[in-house]
Amino acid sequence: MSAAPEQFLFDPQSPVFRAHEGGKLGVHATQPLRDRGDLALLYTPGVAEVSLAVAADPTLAARYTARGNTVAVISDGTAVLGLGDIGPLGALPVMEGKCVLFKHFAGVDAVPVVMDSGSVEELVEAIVRIAPTYGGINLEDISAPRCFEIEEALKERLDIPVFHDDQHGTAIVVLAGLINACRVLHRDLPDLRVVVGGAGAAGVAVTKLLQRAGVRDIVVADSRGILAPSRADLGGHKLTLAASTNPRGVSGTLGDALVGAEVYIGVSGGQVPEEQVATMAPEAMIFALANPTPEVHPDVAHRHAAVVATGRSDFPNQINNVLAFPGIFRGALDSGARQITEAMKLAAAQTIADLVDRPSVDQIVPSVFQEGVADAVAAAVARLA
Repeated sequence: MSAAPEQFLFDPQSPVFRAHEGGKLGVHATQPLRDRGDLALLYTPGVAEVSLAVAADPTLAARYTARGNTVAVISDGTAVLGLGDIGPLGALPVMEGKCVLFKHFAGVDAVPVVMDSGSVEELVEAIVRIAPTYGGINLEDISAPRCFEIEEALKERLDIPVFHDDQHGTAIVVLAGLINACRVLHRDLPDLRVVVGGAGAAGVAVTKLLQRAGVRDIVVADSRGILAPSRADLGGHKLTLAASTNPRGVSGTLGDALVGAEVYIGVSGGQVPEEQVATMAPEAMIFALANPTPEVHPDVAHRHAAVVATGRSDFPNQINNVLAFPGIFRGALDSGARQITEAMKLAAAQTIADLVDRPSVDQIVPSVFQEGVADAVAAAVARLA
């Protein structure tokens, strides 16, 4: 049973509720239905010819049905950003919003699919059964560690791209921002000392992508402290992560990890005390990405860091997944890619970084409304398909 938020304000006259009334999505036909001739082409008897052709050669579905431009945005509402476990219906407005972004930024038709939460096996089986309708699967707001298991199982069973945006979209844009922050501060990625606060979906993906980009020294901390193989309370993905991080053997709390660190990436919420932030290296980089309340408020972060990024739109350097996922799926659909590879993620991050002509402390990633972002990311992905 999903837990309802303890406090909320329902005001049907407010601009927010009025903007959502009736939902944010609809269905439109791409071909006109004007007369009996059109009816015979679009439905019976004409459609039978297309159905038989697709049955004989399933690859034709991408050309002669909407499948080639349609993505399912799937959630069970167990880990909605900033709201937690609010269930499938509570998550539906968020999924609709995600679909609007797909369409606006990349012309991708996305369909929200919310499901009652179940076991990993139940959710995987349900998604596999509906997958023939779609050209790609975007997983959203599914709690860890189930999200890892669901994504991996779907990648094994499906021949269409599967992408968990909470993980990989976040990681791609973080890497893009870090590339440009290094350009501004004349640092090299491999030499950075990085602390990742949070070992959930985003924390795991950020860590893995930074490692693939060449970062060698990453310390990950969860609510109980630094991840290390010696911790008896670790299991599953955290134990795996502990084995591949923390090369200097740092122990203790997040505060201990921050001493001398050049980069802090917060993806867990909570608050980091200023006295801990103050122990970071000079001209540090702080990516405090929790929404709506960053782990380190920008005013505090700027007292101790040269580059500050958040997940919010009212501060510079917004690390927003919309810079990544529309273009990634656009490129994957257009190229017929069966999966979104690690090389594609790295290429997407580099492309996003390169779209900033003159990186500065206040602009390490493009604006979400900068023209051509999705097209450039799509081209980078398609080249690797």
